Amino acid sequence: MAEKKTLRIVKEALESSKERKFKESVDLAVNLKDIDLSIPKNRLDDEVMLPKGRGKPVKIAVFGSGEMAVKAKDTADLVITPEEIDDLADNKKAAKKLANEHVFFIAEAPLMPVIGKKLGVVLGPRGKMPKPIPPSADPVPLINNLRKTVRLRSKDRRTFHMPVGTKDMSIEDLAENVDVIVKRLIGKLERGKMNIASIYIKTTMGKSVRLM
Repeated sequence: MAEKKTLRIVKEALESSKERKFKESVDLAVNLKDIDLSIPKNRLDDEVMLPKGRGKPVKIAVFGSGEMAVKAKDTADLVITPEEIDDLADNKKAAKKLANEHVFFIAEAPLMPVIGKKLGVVLGPRGKMPKPIPPSADPVPLINNLRKTVRLRSKDRRTFHMPVGTKDMSIEDLAENVDVIVKRLIGKLERGKMNIASIYIKTTMGKSVRLM
C-alpha cells in the first residue's frame, strides 16, 4: 500500500495538470547531491519492475534464431535474426532508429559478442545492450516483465527522470509505483536519502510537485 504523502502528492500533480489530447506520462524527476558522478561507479544504472505497470506499452526487440525466434514471435515487437545484424551494422541510420524505438533488447547469449562488436557503438551509449538468455530459454516471461520495467539511469547528471505510469492510471497505482522506485533509489545510493536533494512528480505537460 502506498504512503499517504505519496498519494497526496500524486493527487496534486494529476489535479494540477490540464486535460490534453494525448495520454500524458507521469514522471519522477530526481535531483542528487553530494555524489561525484564523474566517477562511473557512482552512477546509477538499475531497473525496477513497477508493481502496477507502466500504463502504456513499450517496444521490446529480440535477437534470436530458430526456437528462440519462434517463441518470441508472438510476444516481442520485433525479432532480429543473426543475418539481420550485419545489415544493421552497415546501416547506422536504421540501427539508431531501432535503438530509439525499442526500450529493451533481449538476445540469445551466443549472439552477444557479435552484437557487441557490430552494434555496441549504437546500443551501448543508449544503455540498450541486450539482456542475454540461453538459446533454449523461453523469452516470453522476461518480455512480459520488461514491459513493466523502468530504468533508473543517472549517467553523469545529477538530475534525471523516469516514467512511473500514465495519467489515466489510478492515484493509488501511481503512488505504489513511485514508492517502489524511491525505495530502490535510496537503497542504491551510498548515503541513501542524504544523497537526494529533491524528488518531484509531474505529468508530461503539468507542473512539478515536490515529493521529497
